[in-house]
Amino acid sequence: MSALKQITIVGGGLAGLTLGIGLRQQGVPVTVWEAGRYPRHRVCGEFISGQGQATLARLGLRELFVQAGARNAETAAFFSTKAAAPARELPARALCLSRFLMDDLLAQQFRTLGGDLRENERWRDEYSTEGVVRASGRRLQTVVNNGRWFGLKAHARNVPLVADLEMHVSPHGYVGICRLNDEEVNVCGLFRRTTNATNVPAQWQERLRGPAGSLLQHRLASAKFEMDSFCSVAGLFLKPQRASLQTGCCVGDALTMIPPVTGNGMSMAFESAEIAVEPLAAYSRGETPWAEAQQNIARRCDQTFAQRLVWAAWLQRMMFAPGLQNVLVFLAPRGSWLWRAMFAKTR
Repeated sequence: MSALKQITIVGGGLAGLTLGIGLRQQGVPVTVWEAGRYPRHRVCGEFISGQGQATLARLGLRELFVQAGARNAETAAFFSTKAAAPARELPARALCLSRFLMDDLLAQQFRTLGGDLRENERWRDEYSTEGVVRASGRRLQTVVNNGRWFGLKAHARNVPLVADLEMHVSPHGYVGICRLNDEEVNVCGLFRRTTNATNVPAQWQERLRGPAGSLLQHRLASAKFEMDSFCSVAGLFLKPQRASLQTGCCVGDALTMIPPVTGNGMSMAFESAEIAVEPLAAYSRGETPWAEAQQNIARRCDQTFAQRLVWAAWLQRMMFAPGLQNVLVFLAPRGSWLWRAMFAKTR
């Protein structure tokens, strides 16, 4: 029997580590290159909603997260700057856990299974090389339509919530707040800054606390931010990308990002990793050529994600239409069909 072929994964985030774990469970030799280190905070909603939980369960990781303190999110509430909607039950529970803990747990599990994790080492070669999978995070976007997307995140305490997840929208961004364990919350926001913007808050706390007089500012009035948890990311590329049109083999955000307002980004990272496991394992065993394995992964990712990406792009546009924000906040919790449709179509 010939030796198994090596798989190299560039990027040790959610998708990269989950893929590495899935491959190691099948005995495939795997090396993960990670430019950073563990544990670390990342800009992330820390909210696993959708099929990603089933992926974690199949890979034996969901219980690992639960034992580390992950908590269920069962309710959500929406707010504009001035209008508030009552909390209502999520159509399906989500799972919330700090990325600081999550990435570290995945890294430890990968190493326990015999994976080679190279921290603080940056990949310098081509992504199109046979046996190489790109899981190195988001694609960068410069100025488009006179603006750029950027994200901010920090943990905080002393934040009373009316639901496990609160979503606050404003004309220039939105902030999601979800409960973690130990009386802590995650405050994560996506914002759009135009190149000619004036009166832009100079400090990240001002951005996360929301516009003056807003319900978000009121909610975070007594918040105590954990300064070492703050992180940011700029140049987010939110236009849907088809896997079949990519150069090289990609998973997670390296493939495509879904607008954060859906709460489905983490799930897609886990799902895309699981989709890639079997084709890559078949390549490693010499059963299929690299081109076929890559095409199989791309085809299945497109089939799995295409519809939700279209719906998510529509929802993102609606959320940033000032004239519609109050209407959406009013209708979402009251019209059961709309609430369930928005949830289902983006998952």
